[in-house]
Amino acid sequence: MFTGLNAFPLTPLADDRVDERAFAGLVDRLAAAGVDAITALGSTGSYAYLSVEERARVAQLAVQHAGETPVAVGVGALRTSDVLKNVENAARAGAQAVLLAPMTYQPLTHDDVFELFRAVTDASELPVVVYDNPGTTHFTFTTELYGRIAQLPGIASIKIPGVPGDLAAVRARVAEIRAGIPEHVTIGISGDAFAATGLSAGCDVWYSVIGGTLPKPALAITRAALAGDATGASAASERLAPLWQLFAELGGSLRVVAAIAEHLGLAPERSLPLPIQGLDAAQRERVWHVVQTLGLDA
Repeated sequence: MFTGLNAFPLTPLADDRVDERAFAGLVDRLAAAGVDAITALGSTGSYAYLSVEERARVAQLAVQHAGETPVAVGVGALRTSDVLKNVENAARAGAQAVLLAPMTYQPLTHDDVFELFRAVTDASELPVVVYDNPGTTHFTFTTELYGRIAQLPGIASIKIPGVPGDLAAVRARVAEIRAGIPEHVTIGISGDAFAATGLSAGCDVWYSVIGGTLPKPALAITRAALAGDATGASAASERLAPLWQLFAELGGSLRVVAAIAEHLGLAPERSLPLPIQGLDAAQRERVWHVVQTLGLDA
């Protein structure tokens, strides 16, 4: 489950409560599409806005509806004690792995983050994905910290931010990370616009926002890249360039993907947790135009 396409579904809300039917439908859709793994309660799944109890229920739903598709569950929280509760609930739900982001209000040191991961790996036998997402957590990993954490038992994968640059530059960055971590720890790319290059440059897995709502085009990119067809993967990604541009212009991928899910009837209107307002009417029209033009509404 730490190679291929790992899809991150939304956790839609309605009237400030998790819309269980909509969430289950998204997971059903991903399993039917044949994604390699599903991660519930990633940043796309708005984990930071949900209570421990809500997250436990979402974990249960994810495992129940994923069928044979392996499920990871995001467990990040401000306090280590809450992280460990989330890990316990994920294990109880039947998740096969956990995704851990170092959430912060007070700035965290490298030692703080290392001890967080050590606490989780000491407490559970579930494999752990290291989630490096400085845009949301406001903590930036160093290559050295990757290596230090990767030595802990149970660390299975590291999700790195998208790496800009041509294939040679990205390959060099991936090789730098690979040199400092154990062979069994996979490297995952995020930042959907960078996925094709990242996978072709040696990343093992794409931790995908768009894959959680529109799995087919994400699978096309993934399968081409991992088959060694860098040109085909790049072309499949370039076809989605108008979508990547919307991610950049409209406040990030979450708002855009939520708008797509809402337009397709996969999520209720205004499905994001407040205070996130989502896109306005004009922005939604732009998103829908791109979706229709690219044939993503089929």
